[in-house]
Amino acid sequence: MKTTPQILIDQYRANGWWGDEKLCDWLDQAVAARPQQWALIDQPERAAIAEGNQQRLTFDDLAGKVSALSSQFYAAGLRTGDIVIVHLPNIAELAITYFALDRLGVIISPVPVQYDLFELRHVASEVNPAAYISTSHLKGKAFAETRMPALEGVCPTLCFGQSVRNATSINLDDRSDHENWRAYTGSLDRSADDILTICWTSGTTGQPKGVPRSHNHWRISALATSSTADFTAEDVMLNPFPLVNMAALGGFLFPWVMCQSTLVLHHPFDLSLFLKQLESERITYTIAAPTILTMLLNQRGLLDQIDLSALRAIGSGGAPLSEWMVSTFQQDYNIIVANIFGSNEGLCMTSSGLDLPDPNERAQYFPRFGLPGRQWNNQVSSMVKTRLVDLETREVISDPGIQAELEISGPSVFDGYWQAETTNREVFSEDGFFRTGDVFEIPLDPDKSDYYRFVGRSKDIIIRGGMKISPDEIDNLLAAHPALTSAAVVGYEDPVLGERIGVAAVPATDAELTLDMITGYLKEQGLAVFKLPERLLVVDALPLNATGKVLRRELKKLFTPEASS
Repeated sequence: MKTTPQILIDQYRANGWWGDEKLCDWLDQAVAARPQQWALIDQPERAAIAEGNQQRLTFDDLAGKVSALSSQFYAAGLRTGDIVIVHLPNIAELAITYFALDRLGVIISPVPVQYDLFELRHVASEVNPAAYISTSHLKGKAFAETRMPALEGVCPTLCFGQSVRNATSINLDDRSDHENWRAYTGSLDRSADDILTICWTSGTTGQPKGVPRSHNHWRISALATSSTADFTAEDVMLNPFPLVNMAALGGFLFPWVMCQSTLVLHHPFDLSLFLKQLESERITYTIAAPTILTMLLNQRGLLDQIDLSALRAIGSGGAPLSEWMVSTFQQDYNIIVANIFGSNEGLCMTSSGLDLPDPNERAQYFPRFGLPGRQWNNQVSSMVKTRLVDLETREVISDPGIQAELEISGPSVFDGYWQAETTNREVFSEDGFFRTGDVFEIPLDPDKSDYYRFVGRSKDIIIRGGMKISPDEIDNLLAAHPALTSAAVVGYEDPVLGERIGVAAVPATDAELTLDMITGYLKEQGLAVFKLPERLLVVDALPLNATGKVLRRELKKLFTPEASS
């Protein structure tokens, strides 16, 4: 299945940007070149996350596990073009599942473990899955069995771990129907232009939207990351993000296998364990939220207890970086903090130590990728085009100091949301640029006219611990709450998670309204726990504009420390 127009495929291939290699081809190349190199390493506390012991696999081991699991998927009836929902934590089985499904030409639709019945029903209604892949337990509690009702009557469940009623058990060793599987996979005629994944992203329009990406889309995103961190086969990467979206897939899974390096897994985030892994696994590259990095520098005792001599680079982003933080890591620890700004849709703005060696500048600026006549070290910089457009008139902005929306086009950018023609007409310009919703400006300093400076998000998306949350999705559920006249949620600042969720509510009666009444109702609707509000403000009325739309920027002011005091 392809979503990219043939005219673009031909253009990208003629330029040498897109090729013929698929995910499993990169694995085969790594096995041939480095069969005994460590490839994939579970976190040491694996048993506390899901069933099974920690896996430490060489590339040769990995290939064997992939074949075994893929043959079981074949025996379960999965075939080329099927779409499968994958609902697993960051354990070796998740990474292996990507390769095992790709061997069959199956489209992978990964979802965060935080997704519950509400989100799973939506995803299933969108993709009509051929199977749901999960695990029996998560953190000691039943997982698959409590989520399977969302897929009842839709598709079968394939489950790692203990036996689960009405689910087919799978593992990393059984080579079921291996000969028939070998014959089938050997006869497949697939293209790197075919869709490999459908990831999910939240937007201001409500429920999560599917983002289809091909092998070649992922190739470009991986090149952007590997160029930023200058990856080689000698690198050992620590991935603390769930392998379900751009940060982990474009930031780790694809660069790892393309560069034939070593991938170490982590998640959910545990600071103590994270620091131990940095030392024990001799990590050379990882990624962390700006708040975490700043906190570590404010608690030097934690950093000074571990050996960071192998760590040469850290990726960070999603919010403005502190100049002090970036420069302190570089000056005191000889660690380059790369400024990374990306999205599931294919935005790949990166500021590396190669392009911006000055840490203070790297914290503030991004190279203007695609700027005519300007060469950058990042391979992708010459492949994509970027521009700023006026938020109201949509005119292209070339003058400094004007805050405007960033638009991007090129071989990293997806072709449109899954089955969302109306939305796609809104998020793409007539000449094919994707409207990111992120606000940048060209710096006033004439010496920095080749750069962008990040200003903020024009959308209302809440980002809690790296997870994007649509406020409209929660508002829509609360609209039916019998104790409310109206309600709206916003993100408020948090030093650890970046943002948490607050709800402003107008009660329907004079009776007391509590946060538990709201969160309890949302739980009954099957909403994921990470989307639940953590603060409640009871108000007489919500701030609205002339058309009745909630003014979230005004609502956010109610949740500031100043307003609270």
